[in-house]
Parts: sequence; structure tokens; C-alpha cells
Amino acid sequence: MKKERPVNTIPLIKRMAVAPHIVWAILFIIAPLLFTAYFAFTDKSGNFTLSNIRGLANDNYIKIFSRSVILALIATVVCLIIAYPISYVISKYKGNKQKVMIMLIMLPMWTNLLIRTYSWMAILEDTGFLNTILGYVGIGPLHMINTEQAVIFGMIYNFLPYMILPIYSVMSKLDKSLTEVAADLGCNNFKIMTKITLPLTKSGIVSGITMVFVPSISTFYISQKLGGGNFDLIGDTIERQFQVANNYNLGASISLVLMIIILISMAVMNHFADSDEGGMVV
Repeated sequence: MKKERPVNTIPLIKRMAVAPHIVWAILFIIAPLLFTAYFAFTDKSGNFTLSNIRGLANDNYIKIFSRSVILALIATVVCLIIAYPISYVISKYKGNKQKVMIMLIMLPMWTNLLIRTYSWMAILEDTGFLNTILGYVGIGPLHMINTEQAVIFGMIYNFLPYMILPIYSVMSKLDKSLTEVAADLGCNNFKIMTKITLPLTKSGIVSGITMVFVPSISTFYISQKLGGGNFDLIGDTIERQFQVANNYNLGASISLVLMIIILISMAVMNHFADSDEGGMVV
């Protein structure tokens, strides 16, 4: 009499474990994308049309998209310039000192974005805290609020931790013996940084750029409060179409173009990250 083979339950368990993630992706990723595409290519009657996409070709929307990309790029570059040396310094600390430094970096994130932005409105106003301090030393008042510079500053302040954390995460795992060997072979600090540290931390840089650029280009609350409504970004325009104009079709078309811009930027960053992989030259 042949014994029956035990039923292999591992594949079933794997499928059951993956099921919640699949449901989550369908409900909160795929379904919203499909709804966005549907409204972008239909009119209010539900008929197929390309007029929503064609309407974005006018000068007004081109100016909005261009301004959003430029401000997001400036904020991202400044965040990278600030975050890289900070991450490098933190990675040199040991034990609890690293944990304390990271906690200080994350501490502002414990406060809601709205509260942080309102706080900077009070600081940057013409009669705010900063101008009051400048007045004591005979400078100002300087007009800082309701400007593009204030919006860029708000992006940098709010999204800087998203640049620091991935870079620090990669730096803290670097094999320190590589830099020691390079120094023994005669490399100065500049060569060690450019030939070893930068190439090995490229994945953290790419992750940080993505994590800062994406929310910067799509933000609307920061631009509304620190920009004072004097100019529109993509996020402001989308919100207005959904909340004020009730034009879901145009709002969806702008959202679709924004998603395409984000996907292109991520593809470009991944291309550079992949093309530069390989060995180091000391």
C-alpha cells in the first residue's frame, strides 16, 4: 500500500502572505491610477477626448510646470549640498552619538507639516521674528514671505531629512578599510571622497534625490502658505481644479502629466545609478 505524499503547504502560505499586499496595491495604487487616466481622457459626459491634454499646451500651464520643476530642482540640489556633509559627519560618530544625531535630525518631523509651515510664516513675515532680530542690528526689514525663495526654503526645511537619512544609511555601512587602504596608497582626502566615498554612496544619493524631488514638485500647502498665492505650482493647480472649479477631468489630466514627469525623473536617476555601477579606481 502506497503512502500518500504530504501536501506541500508552503506555496499556499506564500500566496496567502502576498495577498494583502496585492489587495493594497490594487486599491491604493492601481485603482487611483486607472481613475486618473479615465478622467484625463474623458469629458464631463464621459466621452473620450484629448482636449484636456491639449489644453495643457498653453503658455499658462507651461509656465506653471516649468516653475514647479525649477523650484523642485533647486530645493533638491540645495538639500543634497547640505545633507551630504551632514551625513558624512554623522557616520563618523560612534554608538549612541549617531543615534542622538539622527534623533535630532528627525525631531522636527514629529511635528505636523501644517504646524511647521505656519511657524515659518510667523518667522519670515515682514514683522516676524527674523525681521525683528535683524532690526536690532540695523538690517531690514527684508521681504521674505510670499516669494519663491520662501517656498524653496520651506521645501528644503521640510524635506531635508529625506535626503540625509538614505545617504547616512549607506555611509554608515561603508567598509572603512577601503579609505585606509586608499590613504596608504597615497590618496589625499579629495581623491578618497571622489574615488571611493561618492561612488559607494551613489545609491543613497539617488534615493535621497528621489525622496526630495517628488514631494517638492507636487507640494501645494508649502507654496500656498509661504508663497502667499502669488504664483501657482502644479500641486496648487490640481487642488484648485478638484476643490474650487470642480473640473475633475482637467485636474486628472494635470495629475497624469505630473506622474509622467515624476516617472521620467526617476528613470533618469536610475539610469545614472545603474550606468555608474562597477569597480572603483584609486
